[in-house]
Parts: sequence; structure tokens; C-alpha cells
Amino acid sequence: LLPVTYYAATRSLPLLNMSAMSSIARATRAAPARMRRAAKGPRRAAARAEIYDNITETIGNTPIVKLKGLAPEGVELYAKCEFFNPLSSVKDRLAISVITDAEAKGLLKPGDTVVEATSGNTGIAVAMVCAQRGYNCVICMAEPFSVERRKIMRMLGAKVIVTPKAGKGTGMVRKAEELCEKHGWFLCHQFENAANPAYHASTTGPEILQDFAGKRLDYWVTGYGTGGTFQGVGRVLKAARPDVKIALAEPEAAGLIASGIKTERKPDGAPKESHPAFSAHPVQGWTPDFIPKVCEDGLNLELMDELVPVTGEESVAASLKMAATNGIFTGISGGGSVAAALKVAATAEPGTVILTMLPDTAERYMSTPLFAAINADMNDEELEIAKSTPSYQLLPGEDPVLAA
Repeated sequence: LLPVTYYAATRSLPLLNMSAMSSIARATRAAPARMRRAAKGPRRAAARAEIYDNITETIGNTPIVKLKGLAPEGVELYAKCEFFNPLSSVKDRLAISVITDAEAKGLLKPGDTVVEATSGNTGIAVAMVCAQRGYNCVICMAEPFSVERRKIMRMLGAKVIVTPKAGKGTGMVRKAEELCEKHGWFLCHQFENAANPAYHASTTGPEILQDFAGKRLDYWVTGYGTGGTFQGVGRVLKAARPDVKIALAEPEAAGLIASGIKTERKPDGAPKESHPAFSAHPVQGWTPDFIPKVCEDGLNLELMDELVPVTGEESVAASLKMAATNGIFTGISGGGSVAAALKVAATAEPGTVILTMLPDTAERYMSTPLFAAINADMNDEELEIAKSTPSYQLLPGEDPVLAA
């Protein structure tokens, strides 16, 4: 059903929770079926022709798109567009994996409350799955993250608990832990949960292998939030195609991995305190103020070949350029991934093929620096176009003009 390389890879994956993968695979039987059907014709055309039992069955099998006009001549740059997931981010995969795994282990029953600490995308994804499965949902989110994310979660039925900015990521995690301890609720533990990378090892990684079967692939570039994509996909790529180099990106302002300082942990793997190398950065969804255990496990497996620092300005610029030149509408984290890929491309030999990840949509960033230079009102050039014909003019300081 999937490439032979995938089966060879999964049999040799270290630290892989096969029980978790088995339960997740049973709950996502539609994914291999979509892959089979996609092989017979255009992927998205086949997907549109299907009828699904519920929204969670549409998670995964996201397209890979070639980016034009960005990489140096002779270097091919591709992006896996995770905003094609139903709630427009890669975190849909995480949410379905954690909740399905908890159901299989008997940790969730109808009417239970699911809790998570998140910068937004995971919370949106968890709220979606909870709405579909009939669970209550409580999300803890630090104050600086975009307000549109809060509204989306509340529209999906979640309760959003906003924590103080000064508490950073560790503060929202602590709040989530407190709530679960007091009320007996289920905590997703996205930063420590083995079901997170296991799902990427059983879906995202094999999707990449299938799309690049028989084709050259030299680099895979990704950032990290929990590290689930990095670890899960990284294990599969290194097992199936060890020649592929993995470049891991992190914000230059928050060089946690670059510092060489490990995160101190509690017995459950959660961070004890904020990392000393952390400082605030605009790449929402990347690099909390600690190195997640899921990410650290991937580093311990020596999956990373190269660490690439990226600035907030570079991330925003790359996102804006993708929109203007490729019609690809991705957030700051997607811009950061492409900015990191372009740094890899700058020293790559002609013929090099690079794949990066676009974690989410730009619509999650309307109130962030990504849209700071984009005005709602007409600029001078637009006003001149409006005035070039006499009818239906809405000019500043003048009465509206309808028919001339």
C-alpha cells in the first residue's frame, strides 16, 4: 500500500512506540487508501472526488509544490503545504494522533475534557477533533499569540485560558498542568507525547517518500515547535534514504539548540523552567522557551545534520515574497522554513533538490508583524487607478461618487 522503503524504514526505527502507531493506523485507515487512489491520477483531483465520514479523515496527504524564483539557478526548492489540512496547519496531525492514542489506551471517554497548552495551531486542531469526537476542550495560551487564534478556538467550542506574557511558554504549560491536576482532565502533553512523532513517522514521512520515489532529494529543512515533525519524519527519511541531509531551523533570537544548554526536566519530561537562551521572537509556533522532549529525542538520535538560525525579519520577508511571487499564502513559520531552505540553497551545488515545510496559513497572522505593512485602505497607486474612470469613487475627504 505504501512504498517498500517505508516498511523497511518503520521496522528499523529506534524509540518507535509500535503500539501507539498500531492504534493510530487503525483509526486512520483512509490515509493509505487516499495514497493508492492518488497514484492513479492527480492527487488533489482524486481527493476532491471522495466522500468522508468525518472531517478528521481528511487530515494528511498534503501536496508538495515547487517554488519558483526563490532558489539560486540550478537548485530546485519544494514545499510541503501543510495548510491543506482541514484546519489549515500541520498540527491537525498532532491532534488526531494524541487523541486517538488516548482513546486506544482508555484514557478518554465520552464527555471528558481535553486540555493543552499551545501557541494556537495545536489548540485549534485539538478543538476541531474534540468538537468532532464530542469532548470538552480547554486551551491555555500565552498572551502574545495572535487574537484570531483565540477566536477560532472559541468558534470551535473550546474554552481559551489566556496566561500572562511574562510567564512565556512554560507559564501556559504550568497552567494546563494545574487545571488537569485539580479537575482530573486529560492533558495532551504535545511536547512529550510519543504519539506525536509516531504519527509523522506513519503519515508525513511516507508521504514524502512516495512523492520523491525515484527522484532526487538532497535536503529536508524544517523548524521545530514540539519537534514532532522533525523527529517523526527524520527517523523515516534517515532509515529509508540516509543520503538525505536534515537541516533544522530555529529563531536566531532564541537559539536554544545553538546554545548547547539542555532543558532540565520533570519526571514526565516537561520542562522545569524557562531556557536561559530564550528571548521573544515573532515566529509563532516555533521554539517555545524550552527544548521539547520530543525534539530532544530527535536530536539524541542524531537526525540533525545542520542547524540553521533564522531571523524574524527573514521569516516575514520570505512569507511575503512567496505570496507575491508564487501565490502561496503561508504564515511566519512557513516563511522561516523557506528562509532556512534558501540559506541551505545558497551554498548548495547545482542540481541540488531541497524540500521544506509550510506549517500553516497566513490567515492566522492578521494581527502580527506579517501584515504590519499591508494596509486596509487604498494606497496612492490604488487611488490613481480608482480615479482613472469617473464612476464609483471612494476617495479620502470627498463625498462618495456613484454613477458619473
